[in-house]
Amino acid sequence: MNRLVSRISVLSLCALLAASPALASKKKKKAYDLSANPLASVNSKQPDKELFDKAMKALKKGRFDVARLDLQTLLNTYPDTEYAMRAKLAIGDTWYREGGSAALQQAESEYKDFITFFPNSPEAAEAQMKVGDIYYQQMEKPDRDPQNAVHAEQEYRTMIEQFPDSTLVPRAQQRLREVQEVLAQRQFEIGEYYATRENWAASIARLQTVSDSYPLFSHSDEALITIGDAYATEAQAASRLNLDPKAKTELVKYYNNRAADSWSRVVTRYPMAPHVEDAKDRLIAMGRNVPDPTPAQLAESEAEEGSRVNVKLKDRAMLLVRHGPSTIQAARVGEPTLTDPAQTYAPEVTKQTQAVFMAAMKGQPLPGQPASGVSSDSSAAIANGTAPPRTDQPGPKPTFESVPDASGSVGSTVTVEVPSGGEAAPGGAGNSAAPPPATSAASEPVIRPVGPPVEKALPPVDKPSEAPAQINDVKNPGVQNAQVNTGANSSGKKKKVPYNSKEESSSKHKKKKGLDKLNPF
Repeated sequence: MNRLVSRISVLSLCALLAASPALASKKKKKAYDLSANPLASVNSKQPDKELFDKAMKALKKGRFDVARLDLQTLLNTYPDTEYAMRAKLAIGDTWYREGGSAALQQAESEYKDFITFFPNSPEAAEAQMKVGDIYYQQMEKPDRDPQNAVHAEQEYRTMIEQFPDSTLVPRAQQRLREVQEVLAQRQFEIGEYYATRENWAASIARLQTVSDSYPLFSHSDEALITIGDAYATEAQAASRLNLDPKAKTELVKYYNNRAADSWSRVVTRYPMAPHVEDAKDRLIAMGRNVPDPTPAQLAESEAEEGSRVNVKLKDRAMLLVRHGPSTIQAARVGEPTLTDPAQTYAPEVTKQTQAVFMAAMKGQPLPGQPASGVSSDSSAAIANGTAPPRTDQPGPKPTFESVPDASGSVGSTVTVEVPSGGEAAPGGAGNSAAPPPATSAASEPVIRPVGPPVEKALPPVDKPSEAPAQINDVKNPGVQNAQVNTGANSSGKKKKVPYNSKEESSSKHKKKKGLDKLNPF
């Protein structure tokens, strides 16, 4: 028994002695770990260095107020110290790591001041990167306020443009791709909503903006397919209108071409996208040729789709409790958009639709039509040096033909202009015709009558009757004075109108009863 106890005691003592160096080293590492201090490897006993190390220790332990106080003391006591630049940046880091709206706003101000004081230092790129991260952390979901996402996009673009040689540029590009994924998702959802309400102009405007501004968007193929569906629906609606057969054919052809262009772009730009087969099926159903993408387009699309991460069930569950948006499907390759292209707005799409309808009704070339759709007459006109008429140019003002002149005879061609507020101009000689006056585009009729012109003489313009002369004299002053003085006596007091109880009702003429007789009022 004693031997067993002694063995256990020896083993326990050995285990204790073996563990003591590890505990000591672990405790020592915890006490002197300066990973938060980028200048920890500098061995110096200078007071400014010791004060800087003290502030970095406080920052790592989460004592942000103490760290800011030490750093501010360092800058005030040693204004020419070599640690001034890092101390200025560390003050912004204390606000950044503290978190909260007010603290992040103060951190942004500190980083902006640092970039102003040290624009050429490598740390300036780090400060600009952290300004973008401030807005990135505060981004809302796509269906919420997009202001933080817009600011983050601007700051990351500034970082890439101002510091192109920084080692942080790849990280800024990836963050910019994620931010643009959120902004594109917002526009895409709005465009899809308008499509469900059959508001094609608004839907096309939103989805076209997504396609032009965010080519790396994970649902770009769906956006282009929806644009093509919108144009195909408008083509079907135009085919049901009661229009001239030629105008109807031109409208249907125009909208079908626009739809085919959108579907063809899906095949050529996103050949490896999940919905590219839907675009091919629509082209085949329309009777159009399916374009073949180039090897470069295939490689580009394959790299983009291969860089995306599939959304798992765990990620979808986290979205229910997560404050920010999901950026899992953002691309990891490709150059993000650094300059916003011209956006498409719904009023512009509506005006273009109206211009297309008016051009089709007038038999003119449709605006925005490709060169292959120009008619032979227009081609001949262009070859002869006369361009085809534009839709925004007014036509000649209609004139009155065969209007009789003052003598009653009918001239061969007389142009009569009726002023808006005066008499008609007298007709001249039968064979002398005045040129038509210049008019504005607003005076031209929008819809002209269909059919041959009616050769019928118009009636002459009647002269307006003369207005009666104004008479200011009083014909019978005695009667008028009598009417004015009616109802007034000689003393100037107005006579009291007699009261008729059968026709009028008044509380003043009601007889008093009971105690009301004692009230004199």
